[in-house]
Amino acid sequence: MKLKAIAIASALALAGSAWAATVRDEPIEPIQAAKVTNPAMVELGKKLFFDPRLSRSGFISCNSCHNLSMGGSDNLKTSIGDKWQQGPINSPTVLNSSLAVAQFWDGRAADLKEQAGGPIANPGEMAFTHDLAVGTLRSIPGYVAEFKSVFGSAAINIDKVTQAIAAFEETLVTPNSPFDAWLKGDDKALTDRELAGYGLFKESGCVACHNGPAMGGTSFQKMGLFEPYKTNNPAEGRSAVTGNDADRMNFKVPTLRNVELTYPYFHDGEAATLEEAVDVMGRLQLGRKYSEAEIADIVAFLKALTGDQPTFVMPLLPPSSNDTPKPNPWE
Repeated sequence: MKLKAIAIASALALAGSAWAATVRDEPIEPIQAAKVTNPAMVELGKKLFFDPRLSRSGFISCNSCHNLSMGGSDNLKTSIGDKWQQGPINSPTVLNSSLAVAQFWDGRAADLKEQAGGPIANPGEMAFTHDLAVGTLRSIPGYVAEFKSVFGSAAINIDKVTQAIAAFEETLVTPNSPFDAWLKGDDKALTDRELAGYGLFKESGCVACHNGPAMGGTSFQKMGLFEPYKTNNPAEGRSAVTGNDADRMNFKVPTLRNVELTYPYFHDGEAATLEEAVDVMGRLQLGRKYSEAEIADIVAFLKALTGDQPTFVMPLLPPSSNDTPKPNPWE
């Protein structure tokens, strides 16, 4: 039995080495499929992600701004919050967000767990409080039973809520894009135009910021290196967190994975199309004016970054009880 286990381990190690040997030597690595270690917690987190009862109005859920049918974003310049408030910033995709160095454009949340609690208590977003959200969940027998099953205790608190949401969000990765297939050695996975776009993408220096598996999310960079970025959006970027004026207009580099789906672009949503985004980034960040043909090549490459979208059975949320607070979105 021991020899058999050693043989299996050796075979797996060889298979892993063979896979590593086939991956091309590039500044970008393939996205890996999610490894679920606690499916019950992921299922609970999925329910909480889709549950609008975590908002004051009873209408807004995490999925409202991070719509998993729309690339994990909402395709609006800035999101809609409580009482139809206009949000201050573009909603970044939740897809592959677990690969980022921090969360939010300014990086004010260290991880997905910390991020998950932010919108619930933000008066411009879900406009609840953590205490009220937890109280709502405690009034729903189905949730009490599920929290007990997952955590070993029926006690519900915001720490458990955000832990479960984060566990679900960690599964929202998008492997198997055409570009990933090419990275793994499939010479036919990309067209000549897509390959030309990738070559130009590298040669221009885009990979200095858009690297790693997520092609972004690992650093903060100033928006407007060669030309100032002109915007009416009040977001200050990283300086709002650090208090350092030198960090003004420094934002987390967004992932380019599934970028075809996550329009409009930039923190203010001012670039409506990929073509416009490539043109602006070339001029402002690289000091380069791309031709129409070059933009078309790069855009073709960027569209090859769309991977398998998350697929799952939509959750059936546990019903409210007579004690569950009744939402009044028209207050």
